[in-house]
Amino acid sequence: MRGTAVAAIALTSLMVVSACAKDSGGGGTASTSTGAACELATPPTAPPAASTSAKNSEKVDGSALKIGLAYDIGGRGDASFNDLAALGFDQAIKDLGVKKENTRELSAAPNEDETAKQTRLRQLASEGFNPIVGVGFAYTESLKVVAPEFPNVRFGLVDSAVEGAPNVTPLVFAEQEGAFLAGVVAAYQSKNCHVGFVGGVDIPLIQKFEAGYAQGARTAAPKVKLDKKYITPAGDFTGFQDPPKGQEVAKGLIDKGADVLYPAAGASGIGVFAAVKQAGVLAVGCDADQYNQPALAANRDVIVASSLKRVDVAVYDFYRAAAKNDLASLPKVFDLKVDGMGYATSGGKVDEKLKGVLEAYKAQIVEGKITVAQQP
Repeated sequence: MRGTAVAAIALTSLMVVSACAKDSGGGGTASTSTGAACELATPPTAPPAASTSAKNSEKVDGSALKIGLAYDIGGRGDASFNDLAALGFDQAIKDLGVKKENTRELSAAPNEDETAKQTRLRQLASEGFNPIVGVGFAYTESLKVVAPEFPNVRFGLVDSAVEGAPNVTPLVFAEQEGAFLAGVVAAYQSKNCHVGFVGGVDIPLIQKFEAGYAQGARTAAPKVKLDKKYITPAGDFTGFQDPPKGQEVAKGLIDKGADVLYPAAGASGIGVFAAVKQAGVLAVGCDADQYNQPALAANRDVIVASSLKRVDVAVYDFYRAAAKNDLASLPKVFDLKVDGMGYATSGGKVDEKLKGVLEAYKAQIVEGKITVAQQP
């Protein structure tokens, strides 16, 4: 997910109508107040609570590093994908003892050409920054050119890989797994048994979110109705940075009857949440714990939960592994099993029964009992 910061946007602020589930555990229905709620499938049995372990407790000295970060469109402030990369970057600086003067962040422009991306990566590498993270698959083609020019520089690439480039470490995710859990939440929270998906750009990466969301909703409620709409077609990446268009698309799905929306749309999600609040329905956040994102404070009360794509974890782990000269220790895929994906229930609208349902489905995915599709 990617997007850009929107410096100023007027978002309508109306009273939100709560659509919390009456019964969020076991079978039955998700609500009995108005409309036709979903008939819910009997969920698997929740596993016992796992004990937490001290991950990354070993102190690593990265004070000698100069670390660089090349954002996708817009950089910090998208309340989603880029902000998560920034969080991992900031945490690495703090934990590894990197000097502030030895850090650099550079942003991208909307629909820029490959030469601009190559120039950005070359600038970081030629100035001695190593390791460097490219945030987003948009850097794939550029790294095919730039990485061989700097064979001693270690590059991390979020959401993609570069074949034949040993100094490029792919940081890829099982987005469909987190989206599956978002679909379960949507089915349980819907009063009309009708949910919606808003994609930023119609590309395979975002289709993974759609596929997981649809499978999760239909696993939880086999008769659920799902409508989808992409903001822009493949090749037009403005769909990740157009809140007004996101608001328009969301309104269209709401007008069709969808009462829980899930936007995988970067900064365009800001507009989706605005439409959701205006209509008095609900939403599930994407990538970050969007209930707690400052850019969404005006509309956060409609966000019942969020799927988490832990870009912050991947970025942090990459810098940390580079400091240890142990990049081979990184997981091949950041999935539910390694906490590379997950969910958040900030806001208090998800009760303990539904949390148990989510943990049960999560366990089945981790154990391989449920395989989540990557294509719709």
